[in-house]
Amino acid sequence: VQIYSLHVDCKVTSRFAHTVITSRIVNRANESREATFEVELPKTAFITNFSMSIDGEVYPGIIKEKAAAQNEYDSAVSQGQSAGLVKITDRKLEQFHVSVSIAAASKVTFELTYEELLKRQLGKYELLIKVRPKQLVKHFQIDVHIFEPQGIHFLETDSTFMTNELSEALTKEQNETKAHILFKPTLDQQKKNSELDETLLNGDFVVRYDVKREATAGDIQIVNGYFVHYFAPQEMPVFPKNVIFVIDRSGSMTGRKIEQTRDALLKILQDLRQEDHFSFITFNHKVVEWKSSLLPATEDNVASAAALVQTLAARGGTHISGALLAAVGMLDKHEGLPERSVSMIILLTDGQPTSGERNVEVIQENVQKAINGKYALFCLGFGFDVSYKFLEKMALSNGGIARRIYENADAALQLQGFYQEVATPILMQIEMQYPENSIEGLTKNNFKLFFEGSEIIVSGKISNELDLLPVEIKAQSHTSNLTLKEEANVKEKEQVFQNQRYIFGNFIERLWAYLTIQQLLEKAISAQEEDQKALEAQALDLSLRYSFVTPLTSMVVTKPQQQEELANKPTEAG
Repeated sequence: VQIYSLHVDCKVTSRFAHTVITSRIVNRANESREATFEVELPKTAFITNFSMSIDGEVYPGIIKEKAAAQNEYDSAVSQGQSAGLVKITDRKLEQFHVSVSIAAASKVTFELTYEELLKRQLGKYELLIKVRPKQLVKHFQIDVHIFEPQGIHFLETDSTFMTNELSEALTKEQNETKAHILFKPTLDQQKKNSELDETLLNGDFVVRYDVKREATAGDIQIVNGYFVHYFAPQEMPVFPKNVIFVIDRSGSMTGRKIEQTRDALLKILQDLRQEDHFSFITFNHKVVEWKSSLLPATEDNVASAAALVQTLAARGGTHISGALLAAVGMLDKHEGLPERSVSMIILLTDGQPTSGERNVEVIQENVQKAINGKYALFCLGFGFDVSYKFLEKMALSNGGIARRIYENADAALQLQGFYQEVATPILMQIEMQYPENSIEGLTKNNFKLFFEGSEIIVSGKISNELDLLPVEIKAQSHTSNLTLKEEANVKEKEQVFQNQRYIFGNFIERLWAYLTIQQLLEKAISAQEEDQKALEAQALDLSLRYSFVTPLTSMVVTKPQQQEELANKPTEAG
């Protein structure tokens, strides 16, 4: 069974990426064989379409409500056979896998489409394409077209498998607002060596870029009555941080995990700014405060904290509740923290609560009551023995985020990377205001914190014939309270995307739907049960209307002989 053509075609328009992967396979054997299509796609993406055509007959994937699809499927298949077509494979990726039996000399074409909104982190957007054909492919091609009306500030490609030979197959064309990256290696360039038919193409192909930013109040783009507003201020003074690291040193952290935690914390200590205040709380079945209050991040204090970190050893139970409440108490009673500063608690744990209060719902409630909106809580779950659902709900209920740290060689880098994302808060209490009576379906428009290098995105539908769309942004910076104003001329903005040959349909409307679904699902995590149902119903309605495979929908893939399989969206919380 030979893949004779594999094409990855990706169009990124104003951060919204639309990727189509087409694989053409022929069975050169003289009997029927299994043809497999396997694609790894970013977890943040939603699959929107899949089809296979066998000898000219097309078998499309149909997106349905998950429960309904499951019922149909269960009645068609005896229990215990549903393998599911999508599974999480690593920190950033999930894998879509389908195989079908094709007759001798037959051809099959698989086509998968997925979409995602690229998220700005540490000053850049990253488009990740996983390349793993597992065989030499006669016609292999990756095309990435980028159109950014704000202008492309820088653009780079990076790959884990590139050789001098292969880099000759890579070309990059770029002007002010557009770029085209083409990677088209010949059979010879793909080979590990001339004798063996083994492929070099195995790993990540990454495009990173950022856009130019002129306007202080961000950039507004409009297509067919839907708008998106990007806001990423630069060069602003950084808020001093008051940060308490709450570190699990229970028995399960023994060995590599505690070593990687030590490595990461030593680097993070070096990154603290002079004006920051910090402290450590470590816990197993006992909760130990390093000092009774937060200390300024002077050279001496940092050195003395580093000495403590070096001695961290793991044994005993897991008293998550006591440790978090101690951290909140320490922030509550600390006098003399800088008046305009950002307070945060960073929890790192690898297990379930086994000491003190063990009921996760009670812990969530107590922590939320204690924090009471004053501080942000970030929860890092190390490995797969944590209850990620519990950590995620706790973080989202307290103005932070949760992240799973994968137990790989780069775990220390994952921890440091996370810290860098939250290390430089430059705005707080950000409100993005639009004319109330002219905008429908506005996505989230107030944000607790803005970190340098990230981006705020708000989208909505302009409901009546507006000529000008006024926006006002209110926020607190370290030195002052800001009000920024901007007016977008609707007709002019609509012109930008006219006659662009690679704009796919109503991309801002799809971007709006993608963002709305993600925010509804996130909100549902920390909502009460009745609200949760209503939020999920809204998200389901949009997922079906715009045909996205989300955690609430399934794609039913029908094969010849009426076999059916399901593609579901996995989530980090399982």
